[in-house]
Amino acid sequence: MKTWKGIALVAVILILLEVALSGSIPTTLDGPFEPVTSPLDQIKFRGLAVDVPETDPRVQRRVKGFEPEQISVSLSATEDSVWISWITGDSQIGDDVKPLDPTSVGSIVHFGRDKTALNWKAVGYSLVYNQLFPFEGFKNYTSGIIHHVHLTGLKPSTRYFYQCGDPSVASMSNVHSFKTMPASGPNNYPSRIAIVGDLGLTYNLTSTVAHMQSNNPDLLLLIGDVTYADLYLTNGTGSDCYHCVFNNTPIHESYQPRWDYWGRFMEPLLSEMPIMVVEGNHEIEPQGQHKKFEAYKSRFAFPSVESSSNSEFYYSFNAGGIHFIMLGAYTNFKRSGEQYKWLEEDLASVDRNLIPWLIATWHAPWYSTYRSHYKEAECMRLEMEELLYSYGVDIVFNGHVHAYERSNRVYNFTLDECGPIHIIVGDGGNRENLAISHADDPGNCPDPASTHDANLGDDFCATNFSVGPAAGQFCWDRQPEYSAYREGSFGHGILEVINQTYALWTWHRNQDLYNSAGDVIYIVREPEKCLFKSRSHESRWIKGFASSL
Repeated sequence: MKTWKGIALVAVILILLEVALSGSIPTTLDGPFEPVTSPLDQIKFRGLAVDVPETDPRVQRRVKGFEPEQISVSLSATEDSVWISWITGDSQIGDDVKPLDPTSVGSIVHFGRDKTALNWKAVGYSLVYNQLFPFEGFKNYTSGIIHHVHLTGLKPSTRYFYQCGDPSVASMSNVHSFKTMPASGPNNYPSRIAIVGDLGLTYNLTSTVAHMQSNNPDLLLLIGDVTYADLYLTNGTGSDCYHCVFNNTPIHESYQPRWDYWGRFMEPLLSEMPIMVVEGNHEIEPQGQHKKFEAYKSRFAFPSVESSSNSEFYYSFNAGGIHFIMLGAYTNFKRSGEQYKWLEEDLASVDRNLIPWLIATWHAPWYSTYRSHYKEAECMRLEMEELLYSYGVDIVFNGHVHAYERSNRVYNFTLDECGPIHIIVGDGGNRENLAISHADDPGNCPDPASTHDANLGDDFCATNFSVGPAAGQFCWDRQPEYSAYREGSFGHGILEVINQTYALWTWHRNQDLYNSAGDVIYIVREPEKCLFKSRSHESRWIKGFASSL
């Protein structure tokens, strides 16, 4: 049986490569591509992003007592372990909230490879978090009991069944299942990886999730901005633009029940498929005592210890022959900081013979041509781009800008055959709606002073271009040559890594049919052409040597 499966896999790969090389689907070998802008299809577009209300049955609490809800799976750093997370007990919001005792109910998972024989047991830990505001009239929040359990000793590419909860109080979940990632190796990859950003909990998000599920992904990457609970006041009043409507509040408020609504809506998906999350600006959620990111840090499990980052804001993990690096744009990214030092060590540890693909993600993009958030993360780029380039990162995924954009290979705003492809997928469906206008549209170039975001650091780094056709200008007068394709539509992306050289990327609009894609390309690795560092190689100077001949 395994022999036939191997033959079938080889056949599929050969067919895909034949299609790619025949010209049916473009490859990055055909690039750099002439820039293309696809206008918003007003006929097919499904309208404004309206939040799902709290009265929707899909977001209401359906369990009783300490029965588990908001169940999710996330990966550890390697294929032999995962995290199971859930919530028991009800949250509270009001003037006088009393936190639940996290020790009052156990954090237990029974699991096994047979649905009828869950003979293995793992015990984890639990916590509650609070969102407290020291202002009169504000409503405080305390969460249900959040549980995280680490399952270890798992086999790769294997389906496991599990129940979570506390059997001593007759509060166990239904049986769910998940599949572990393939073992690290140049020929081992998840079938499909869904990549989204800036989701929220709108009716467009429900369309995004439905389309995504139709593609049967094995893993979900969420590139920041999860629930948009911070578009609400603590009394539940919301707006599409917080600062436009609530500009007199003494602190940026949030309505934490939106996190619970999101967890309930997503549970049918996330209890069966792993999700990996990195923070966005909407997870900051400031409160009293200068606390931030409490919901984000508490509700998700991260392989921080396993990947040696010891931080919820940045970490790494393997999925077969792919090494994913999840970076924090809203924590210290300077070369003198802990994140940069960790990143250097993490990159140096990757054996590219064993794990060929190197993919980095963070929230705020470096290469966006939209007016919204234009050059906002320039300080981060100046600190980290050279390091990522020197190790031959293949693809970068970002969110933040509520649109889709794919770059040509680029480094330092210049076309570079050794630079990564940058892809923005901040179009998951959030309430703030789409970004449509571009910085290069006539009269649309923003004032450089307006591009600074204090959440990304105190420094101001966005300056005029120093190279290329736009040298001396803050914006191009046409779509930049490093931008290959851009479109303002809600949707999601699917990455299918075929082998150590080819990966198929498809971007799917919500307004299209389930089996169609708005952007399709094979991303092709060419490490033999470029200078890069790796644990398994000496630094290669082929590119520099060839250019000197």
